[in-house]
Amino acid sequence: MASRIADSLFAFTGPQQCLPRAPQVAPARSPGVYAVRPIDLLLRGHTHRRRTFLVPGKKRVGCIKAVAAPAAPPSADSAEEREQLAESYGFKQIGQDLPDNVTLKDIMDTLPKEVFEIDDVKAWKSVLVSVTSYALGLFMIAKAPWYLLPLAWAWTGTAVTGFFVIGHDCAHKSFSKNKLVEDIVGTLAFLPLVYPYEPWRFKHDRHHAKTNMLVHDTAWQPVPPEEFDSSPVLRKAIILGYGPIRPWLSIAHWVNWHFNLRKFRPSEVNRVKISLACVFAFMAVGWPLIIYKVGILGWVKFWLMPWLGYHFWMSTFTMVHHTAPHIPFKSADEWNAAQAQLNGTVHCDYPSWIEILCHDINVHIPHHISPRIPSYNLRAAHESIQENWGKYTNLATWNWRLMKTIMTVCHVYDKEENYIPFDRLAPEESQPITFLKKAMPDYAA
Repeated sequence: MASRIADSLFAFTGPQQCLPRAPQVAPARSPGVYAVRPIDLLLRGHTHRRRTFLVPGKKRVGCIKAVAAPAAPPSADSAEEREQLAESYGFKQIGQDLPDNVTLKDIMDTLPKEVFEIDDVKAWKSVLVSVTSYALGLFMIAKAPWYLLPLAWAWTGTAVTGFFVIGHDCAHKSFSKNKLVEDIVGTLAFLPLVYPYEPWRFKHDRHHAKTNMLVHDTAWQPVPPEEFDSSPVLRKAIILGYGPIRPWLSIAHWVNWHFNLRKFRPSEVNRVKISLACVFAFMAVGWPLIIYKVGILGWVKFWLMPWLGYHFWMSTFTMVHHTAPHIPFKSADEWNAAQAQLNGTVHCDYPSWIEILCHDINVHIPHHISPRIPSYNLRAAHESIQENWGKYTNLATWNWRLMKTIMTVCHVYDKEENYIPFDRLAPEESQPITFLKKAMPDYAA
């Protein structure tokens, strides 16, 4: 059952919703037809093409019109509507649909050649930043009084996330021109996270090849309806996993996807075994040494809590990258690579200290246009994409409304609506979602 729950929670590293706000007069640029806010207009169940507009806590109803001069509601593809949706979901911009005839190569060809260049100095500088910031975090944990430990853990967990990003670059062959160096650095960078490098690399390559493709994407996916309906126990586990504990659900993904040899192709198994041996060796030697020096509580203090901080970012980053009510997952016969990588990826700005420690991993759109772009060149590539394809991109600054939308709306897959929230399908069992709706702030930056 545990394996089945984990398989469902990470069906093949997603979500969103906002609470209705008080009505107010439409801005002057609006033709005066509507006298309520966009979140009150874009009612649950109203669909147009691939976009569906959800209003939390309301039943499916028809479109509300204000008592004013008659006029039609805005087109689902209008700039005004995208602006309204962006505000409702916690985005800065929701992009236009990319035309079907645009290919990934068309987008890639507009990028400057220099963004693909590997710079050894910059690469090793990123290693220095991560090692130094992680060492500083351990020093802070050792010296901080108990009431400042959460701050020290937050810093250290974010710093060790930078190790993951370095290994991530190695896996994409964007760290060094020497493949052996990349394999060694990638393996070592993942060890403090007890993450097996090669198993993750194989699965992550498939995420890039099948981004937002139903079943085949190995990152976050909508919950399959048949899994949600399969049993009451599993349904409750899924609601809890995709609800309150979602910011740590990458732990389930880590356990379920990376240690089972049967999940890998025969050609991959030998490299997977080497990575698993390295991880188990670290656990067998490193953990006892920590416990010998500082005890079990010291192991919790110096390793476990920063590790949980890392998984908070791992879960948060990956679900924000590709999940929103307007971003569809498509079956293989409908999937379009350019649309999935450009339209289906979100650029999200975080506080600058997080961006520095995590090596700009959230400048994510260019990374999906070409994973070969080194992390230190992502911002230059992003600027180029904004100049040439900016109107098609989804942009956000991390905020509570964005997270609330992800955690309370984007749940069960639906072809027409993209996502159906748990509390529409099983309201009696969705108390965790009701709690999040009440407890989470609705603040948007």
